[in-house]
Amino acid sequence: MDTTRISRETGPALRVAALVEPVLDSMGFRLVRVKLSGTTLQIMAERPDGTFSIDDCEKFSRAISPMLDVADIVSTRYQLEISSPGIDRPLVRSEDFERWAGHEAKIEMAVPVAGRKRFKGNLEGVTDGEVRLFIENPEGGKEPLLIGVPFADIGDAKLTLTDELIEAARAKLPAKASGDGSLSAHQLGDGSEWTEETTEISENGRLENG
Repeated sequence: MDTTRISRETGPALRVAALVEPVLDSMGFRLVRVKLSGTTLQIMAERPDGTFSIDDCEKFSRAISPMLDVADIVSTRYQLEISSPGIDRPLVRSEDFERWAGHEAKIEMAVPVAGRKRFKGNLEGVTDGEVRLFIENPEGGKEPLLIGVPFADIGDAKLTLTDELIEAARAKLPAKASGDGSLSAHQLGDGSEWTEETTEISENGRLENG
């Protein structure tokens, strides 16, 4: 399946993405997205299986922090935050929509489809370059309507946090991470945009508690 990432970064975030993505690839990780919000530079990453541990966060932080200092892309003082995607995660590759088929997602189009930019429904998967999902029938019918939207025209997409999604995420955890079968607050997230294990690095690259 195509591993092209939906990339909507602009300005400094785009330049950071171009810098860190090859480093992530060389370390066996993948970039999910980069976001510059106020004085916080957030880099979301994962392994190909969707996991990203605290050790992974720290390893990548130490690799990329000196490079960011040298590149001087963000001119003001900032805090670097490395994060895994979380449960209600962004969907940025075709395989993400396949992997989470059956779960509810919110999709915002960069290019409208039939005059509409926002869609919400249960994912079916990807066919011929289109993300397919079941949405509420706009004509009021009881049966959901199956539609397809071009993957290349998606601006933003993320899973909706539901009990079913939490159970599915629990089942996907590696055995060594699941422990007694319970999930910690960090693993489950709190529904916010940045919910997973996080390591924060100051402007000079010093590792801080996260």
